[in-house]
Parts: sequence; C-alpha cells; structure tokens
Amino acid sequence: MKTVNFRLGQCAVEPLPQPRPLGDSAIRRSPAGAASRAFTLLEVMIAVVIFTAATISILGLVAQAIDNARRLQQPAVDAGQVAAQLSLTNKLVEGTYWGDLSDLLGDDYQGYTWTENVVEVQSNKLFAVDITLERQGQSQPVSHLQVLLFRPDSPPGSLDGGPGIRGR
Repeated sequence: MKTVNFRLGQCAVEPLPQPRPLGDSAIRRSPAGAASRAFTLLEVMIAVVIFTAATISILGLVAQAIDNARRLQQPAVDAGQVAAQLSLTNKLVEGTYWGDLSDLLGDDYQGYTWTENVVEVQSNKLFAVDITLERQGQSQPVSHLQVLLFRPDSPPGSLDGGPGIRGR
C-alpha cells in the first residue's frame, strides 16, 4: 500500500512499512517489554493487603449490623409498662404487690419481676405508686418509676381512716 502526501499541488507517494508475518518471533516478547507489562511481587502484595483490609472492614460492619438487629428484637424493659397497666384500674388499695412480669406483659418478659408499693399521699384519694423492675438473680433494679394516680373510687386509705398501711 502507498500513502499519498499532497503539498501545494505536488503529489508524492511513499510506501507503508510492511507488517511482520505471524510466527514464533511475533509471539515472543522482549525481556524489556515483559517487565513493563507485568506486575511486580510488591504491587501484588500491596493489592492483597488493601483487599484484605477492605474485606475485614466490610465484615465488621455486617457483624455490627447483625448485633444491632438482635438488640432491636429484644423487648425494652421499662417500669412505665407496668404503670400503664396499673393506670387502667379504677381502684387502688394501699399495699405492696409483686409478680412475674411475663404474667403481666407476655412471654417476652420472662426472667423479670415487678414490685409496686401503693401509698395514699393525700386524703383526696391521691396515691403514690413506686414501681421497680428487677431481673431474677440480680440485686440492682433494671427500672424504677414513681407515679401519682388519682383514683376517687378507691376504698378509704390510711389518710381517710381506712385500714391502710399506716393505720395498721
């Protein structure tokens, strides 16, 4: 094949270089060319270290996400749940009461106990209720709450001349 160069009305034809025939010499590469195209051992080791660090980081994030999901599945234990149940009653009687939290709130709360101490604080049927939740086998309470409840339908307490805690 020939190329044509045009210069201000002049035409010159130059031959193209001939391609090398395919054979053993075309497949072989020179040592200088091979060194520039291949990865060194140091580059491969650095790539492996980077890949390992990225993999460990991703696995750490996955483990943390799984742990957080497990925590979300566990029920929150709070004395406010017992107070909510107690607020549904129309009458309060002075005294100390206790029980298993799973009997009150369901099987998800097994292993927890509740204690409530009901005391009349005003003669107009205003009661103070101290609620404490404890995990069985632990001495420290898990949750503690004090609420004031007005229950006019309650029987006379210790301040009203009834047989309450203080009147005994």
